Amino acid sequence: MSDRAQRIRAFLDAAGWGTAQRAPLAGDASFRHYERLRGGPRPAVLMDAPPPKEDVRPFLAIARRLKALGFSAPAIYAEDVAAGLLLLEDLGDNTFTRVLAADPEQETALYTLATDALIALHRAFKPAPGDPPPFDDARAVAEAERVLDWTWPATDGGEAPARVRAAVRDAWRQVLPAWRGVPDSLILYDFHVDNLMWLTERTGPAACGLLDFQDALIGPCGFDLMSLLQDVRRHVPDALAEAMIARYLAALPELDPAAFRASYAVGGAQRNIRILGTFVRLWKRDGKPGYLRWLPRTWAVVEADLAHPALGPLKAWFDAHFPPARRRLEVAAAS
Repeated sequence: MSDRAQRIRAFLDAAGWGTAQRAPLAGDASFRHYERLRGGPRPAVLMDAPPPKEDVRPFLAIARRLKALGFSAPAIYAEDVAAGLLLLEDLGDNTFTRVLAADPEQETALYTLATDALIALHRAFKPAPGDPPPFDDARAVAEAERVLDWTWPATDGGEAPARVRAAVRDAWRQVLPAWRGVPDSLILYDFHVDNLMWLTERTGPAACGLLDFQDALIGPCGFDLMSLLQDVRRHVPDALAEAMIARYLAALPELDPAAFRASYAVGGAQRNIRILGTFVRLWKRDGKPGYLRWLPRTWAVVEADLAHPALGPLKAWFDAHFPPARRRLEVAAAS
């Protein structure tokens, strides 16, 4: 038995789940692993987040903050922070993704539930000591430059020249003020159907179970709604997306609709350009080529974001350095 396995066994023994049956759950794009436990005091999920690759402290802080606000983050049954081990409430199997695959007729209901959960969160959340870090401009640009770090070499065969990086940074400096045109709130960061649970025994926003929020930040309030509706792995019909944006704006009338839509587009470009680089990185660095099948849709979503007038300087950069022909080559080179 490895040292890691022994540490996990000791953790489960101390928590009272030492005799539970363990079954692996689907992983994600991180170094975390999950197991479902049956036969212990109650159903539970083991999160194995090995340091130094992972740090469970942000997850713990946000989970407790969300629970205190009345939202359905998993309860924490046991923790070994130094070892990166958590024992969590098992919220079941009804991810939005699974429900939608089994019953597409639930689409409007589930997207409405998720949107209403964000509305409730943004009404309830108030800044407090210990909040997540700000989603500042430096981080936003650095994340977006992942497309230069990984996608550029995959298509060009070499590193992006310094002048290319300087030009894209200048473009971001011109467009990011529009992103800041709305109030800040808590951003869960990976708010999409894979990380949302339909908890049918609960009501209101609590019926929306929340997972995978350890990367939470404080930043422009439309970011999570955009993440939900611009899901690069699942097409959301335009009419449904527009209805959810309208629902969000109607519930928060203090927001200026034009400013919100500009911020939404800039945030969408930032997130989805980052994802272009992330999918290639997962392939090249981590040996996970499965994400490449979503590259064509990711490009399509990026192009839709770049069409907003607030993104003119960034669109010009992409037209010059990643013209449509090169976007097709990028997909061919990666597949």
